Amino acid sequence: MRTATLGRGGVAVTALGFGGAPIGNLFQAVEDGAAAGAVEVAWQAGVRFFDTAPHYGLGLSERRLGRALAGRPRGEFTLSTKVGRVLEPWAGGGRDTEGFDVPATHRRVWDFSAAGVRRSLAASLERLGMERVDVALLHDPDDHYRAAVEQAYPALHELRAAGAVGAIGAGMNQSRMLAELVRHTDLDAVLLAGRYSLLDQSALDDLLPLCAARGVAVLAGGVFNSGLLATDTPAPGATYDYLPGPPAMIERARRIAEVCGRHGVSLPQAALAFPAGHPAVASVLVGMRSAEEVERNLRLAAAPVPADLWAELVEEDLLRADAPVPGGALLEAVG
Repeated sequence: MRTATLGRGGVAVTALGFGGAPIGNLFQAVEDGAAAGAVEVAWQAGVRFFDTAPHYGLGLSERRLGRALAGRPRGEFTLSTKVGRVLEPWAGGGRDTEGFDVPATHRRVWDFSAAGVRRSLAASLERLGMERVDVALLHDPDDHYRAAVEQAYPALHELRAAGAVGAIGAGMNQSRMLAELVRHTDLDAVLLAGRYSLLDQSALDDLLPLCAARGVAVLAGGVFNSGLLATDTPAPGATYDYLPGPPAMIERARRIAEVCGRHGVSLPQAALAFPAGHPAVASVLVGMRSAEEVERNLRLAAAPVPADLWAELVEEDLLRADAPVPGGALLEAVG
């Protein structure tokens, strides 16, 4: 599988990356065996970029990913995790209330202090069973911009300088603040979720041209917009950005699917391929919870998408005319 590098540090990522939120029981429980099977199939197919976070299942994703990668040559894969939420033991009981089907054994505490960054990474390494991670990302600093810039970022900068991590960056569901971080810090990468997809190209207005100019790699996440673009038949009730999709957005997805069908392409196939057309995008990161999902996404990512499809989407006002489009399938387009 083709690779690209993050910033100037030489950390490599594969064209398709494995997103670890689903194996942290995002929305629904996943058996340990299914989670391990998903990682195994991804590995056998050549995926070597794996992303996780303490937030995902209160550490469950990190523990499962660490076990699944244990024993594999450490120099052959890139591992990413995040900082900003520290997990503290919680005796209140009940179930997690932030979208993950896990017991509420811990609570998330926002902490973008330098000490919080180091404490978070140390705990992540323990859960992963690893001596290091390759990429450390500020996670959702939407309401903590000043602390992220003045405290968390300098701590990550020091860790990178010391060789404790290979690349640093930030991951968010918005492009505006990521653009501010790129302007005012020295990041290697940003993980942009849901803001550069077939339904939302708003990152073209700020983040993407800035990253291209400054040599900051973009990891494109949320390319299915949490579900609406994951099926050929968008229908009422489909999720968009983790909530029930607005009728207008569902209709737009349906119209895009019709255009795709006229070119013999499925909607999720086009959704996977599209982000890689931008020169700043280094990898498309997809959450996967089972071997079957991995196999499906690999098939979609390897299937070619004709240029005429993108042209018709532009003609139908379903895709911005200034959006760079890929020359083929995802696994051909990133490199």
